[in-house]
Amino acid sequence: MKNQTVRIELQERSYCIAIGRSLFDDPRSYAELPAASHVLIVANSTVAPLYAQRLEQALRGKYAAIHTVVLPDGEVYKTWQTLNQIFDALLENQCDRKTIIFALGGGVVGDMAGFAAACYMRGVPFVQVPTTLLAQVDSSVGGKTGINHPLGKNLIGAFYQPLKVVCDLDTLSTLPPRELSAGLAEVIKYGPIADLNFLQWIEDNIDALLAREPLALAHAVRRSCEIKAWVVVQDERESGLRAILNFGHTFGHAIEAGLGYGEWLHGEAVGCGMVMAMELSRRLGLVDAAYVQRVKTLIAKAGLPVLGPCLAASDNAGRYLELMQIDKKAQDGAIRFVLIDGAARAFVREAPEALVREVVDACCVRL
Repeated sequence: MKNQTVRIELQERSYCIAIGRSLFDDPRSYAELPAASHVLIVANSTVAPLYAQRLEQALRGKYAAIHTVVLPDGEVYKTWQTLNQIFDALLENQCDRKTIIFALGGGVVGDMAGFAAACYMRGVPFVQVPTTLLAQVDSSVGGKTGINHPLGKNLIGAFYQPLKVVCDLDTLSTLPPRELSAGLAEVIKYGPIADLNFLQWIEDNIDALLAREPLALAHAVRRSCEIKAWVVVQDERESGLRAILNFGHTFGHAIEAGLGYGEWLHGEAVGCGMVMAMELSRRLGLVDAAYVQRVKTLIAKAGLPVLGPCLAASDNAGRYLELMQIDKKAQDGAIRFVLIDGAARAFVREAPEALVREVVDACCVRL
């Protein structure tokens, strides 16, 4: 299988996404990176035993001082306290402004390592080496970095682009099935918001994706990155169009915060959130019931939940609304949702509270 490249064109912040096999521990993957006196690899306790030593070996011929910091694994650790472990490692090893940070892992590691890179000495370069499907198709691309707050997800962070993204498909072989399904949620979202042909391709190849067939995974990662690149190039800092990439995330983030971070994986919450967003779109007259069922069926086939959890015993819809008011798209206290029509177009708009309550009631499990 031939390696592929997708380029993000952002003037002086442009970079390439390399997609293929046997990439992350090949020194040639990093040959064009700048010289530096220090390198810090950021990984977690799950990924580090699998891949950290191999990445260190790949970098050893180019960089003399290579350090590794191992963070605890899980969304619950995406906090200031864990972020400080990265700063501690940088300072204890006397890392300077040319130090390159390598984010080796999934979305949590990538978001935190990127945020640390944006902050340390007011900005040091970093490289994304995503090892999960979700990170390869979404979180490693586009420069969003940050941490969670107890009141909301990803509310503290910065836009900060990497030097390069290295998507090695071989790392997906070690993903637990639940993590693979979570990544498929972010693949599926690109169909309804941008490309109905891609949606059809996912439907036709969902079994191959679940079986981790390399050619199917390569196409899914490449096309997802192409769509995200198309959006990010037009709206790097999410002032307009880029918000469509949050399809399913308004409901999904409420689920994550309401249950407690880590109870559901991010992709599981997004998958269920897409069902809710589709149903809201239907009730607003934007899509028909058949289209909603089509996407819902695909989400279920991917191994993702299609019924939301109950977050409160007495007023579940009210609890969802309370949590969604903290969403980054909210304006002047009004919740704004990513909605779709049947032509692979997405847009952001408000919806009547009574209608949102109906959707939550219809799409959640009953106590």
